[in-house]
Amino acid sequence: MESFLDIHQVSFNKFSEELCGDQVRVIKSPAATTIILSDGLGSGVKANILATMTTEIIATMLRESIHLREVIDTVIRTLPIDKERRIAYATFSILTINHADYSFETINFDNPEPIFVHSGRVDRLGVHKEKILGKNISTSSGTLGMGDFIGLISDGVLYAGLGTTMNLGWGWDSIAAYIEEVFARRVFAAHGVVNSVMAVTNQLYHHKPGDDATFIGVLRRKQNKLMVFTGPPLDEGFDHVPVERFLQSKGRKVICGGTTANIVGSFLKAPVETDLKSMTETCPAIGRLPGIDLVTEGILTLSGALEALEKCEGQLDLLPQGYNGVYLLTRELLNADSIRFLVGQSINPVYQNPLLPKNISIRRYLTNRIAELLTKYHKDVEIEYY
Repeated sequence: MESFLDIHQVSFNKFSEELCGDQVRVIKSPAATTIILSDGLGSGVKANILATMTTEIIATMLRESIHLREVIDTVIRTLPIDKERRIAYATFSILTINHADYSFETINFDNPEPIFVHSGRVDRLGVHKEKILGKNISTSSGTLGMGDFIGLISDGVLYAGLGTTMNLGWGWDSIAAYIEEVFARRVFAAHGVVNSVMAVTNQLYHHKPGDDATFIGVLRRKQNKLMVFTGPPLDEGFDHVPVERFLQSKGRKVICGGTTANIVGSFLKAPVETDLKSMTETCPAIGRLPGIDLVTEGILTLSGALEALEKCEGQLDLLPQGYNGVYLLTRELLNADSIRFLVGQSINPVYQNPLLPKNISIRRYLTNRIAELLTKYHKDVEIEYY
């Protein structure tokens, strides 16, 4: 069973602030996934700059394979100290998950400790503490099994409710207990945990957060694969190459484009049936082919899906529902973890954008933009051209 690291993040700005003082960076390589969370002192522009600077320094040095101790040393030396409070201007957490065996390591500097869920129960990680340049650094390690979850939070989550009957906010133990309740109802995706915790956090703040608050979580689960075939190949004589690649793929299968659907239909020896009930003023009708999960029109539907992905910011529950090609395609993309696009490069002059070079089709442009967004939403995306 192939695994996927499902990552989801929610951040709240302090009430009345335009910028968030918490910053998150996710770095993926073939060997590992690294998540950096930094919380800048205070809120607003100053905190945002400090947290951004911290995450950028850490991310840049880790990409250059600089030893972790040297990274931490550099960050601590770089960050100034608030003279009145005598604390650093930014805190940070680093979580690294190895793809080979899903072992993980966390490094924490003045952030709340990570929350690790194993077999549906919160398992408090053993912590090793050491001083680097006089600062207390906490490290922990473990292994993320199938169905396990680990999350990083900023103190804005921890202290939600501060000053109310809860006095010190709802606290780490209460958050952990609530997460166990969420897992008892079954968890299928990281957003189910993160959104639930942040909804309570927002309620405790009476929907006016008193501090920047961030929760980013990772759930190891079965990978959901999707292959999207769009556009006829440049050379008609090689139609069979992408078609066979498409039909033999594992996971869900989507076709975008009438010509593409007819090419696949000829291999399946089946006509494309049209579902007129799905047609709207702005979106052509979807089609049906045996063994194919979704068949849509091409350019207009891809363009609509791109717009929908931008507006919903990667969150399925913010996607306007409807029985039409745009919604159905966007839902397929958001429900998938690993997405591979097979893009035919034959250019239809009807849809060619005069602003694009003659050798770049509007289809290729749209696919690239969709792929960029999906990558931003922590999907694994690949594109093959034919």
